[in-house]
Amino acid sequence: MHNFIQFFSFPSSFFSKSISIKGKKYLDRAIKQGKGVIIITGHFGAFELLSAWLGYNGYPIIGVAHRQRNLGADQFSREQREMSGFGHIFRKEPIEKMYQVLSEGKMLGLVSDQDAKNRGIFVNFLNQQASTPKGAAHFHKNTGAPMVFITCTWQSSNKYEINCEKVISEPNDTVKDITQRYSTILEKIIKQSPEQYFWWHQRWKTKSIQNNGQ
Repeated sequence: MHNFIQFFSFPSSFFSKSISIKGKKYLDRAIKQGKGVIIITGHFGAFELLSAWLGYNGYPIIGVAHRQRNLGADQFSREQREMSGFGHIFRKEPIEKMYQVLSEGKMLGLVSDQDAKNRGIFVNFLNQQASTPKGAAHFHKNTGAPMVFITCTWQSSNKYEINCEKVISEPNDTVKDITQRYSTILEKIIKQSPEQYFWWHQRWKTKSIQNNGQ
């Protein structure tokens, strides 16, 4: 609830916060490669504050988002994010738009921790097999764009910490290997502050048939 109230009161609530950042070098090194950057995060901590921080600090971030059914709420949410410079591509829009973001050297933001149903790939997440979005891994393999996992953790009062971590990829990695790597990063962060993870999206709703490695 705190995150939603904070989001509704942007931009004043953003500028009243003290935000530190760890691993910024990974973010800056990635953007300098000129291949675009795949920004991966999850429903953890102050993710709306994170989006605003990227936008206000001049990072060319375009996030892939769901349209809300309520048109008024959808417009409000979009305008709240875009005032910082954060851009949108909506799911079910042509995938070419997402590749264009990377080809232009910009950042493609993906929230990659929701149940992906039968479209996902199963990886281990908190000791259970979870159907996980594999888009980030596909974009990386098809473009060579570096991947950075980012979260924003509430620390105390008005203090927050953004953490950037490079997602390692080896030449022979499969989509499943890469997806497991960024899922493991999120798992590590959740274990440090479990109360800041949003469980309401039924993470393990889809059950694994057996082995769907790709």
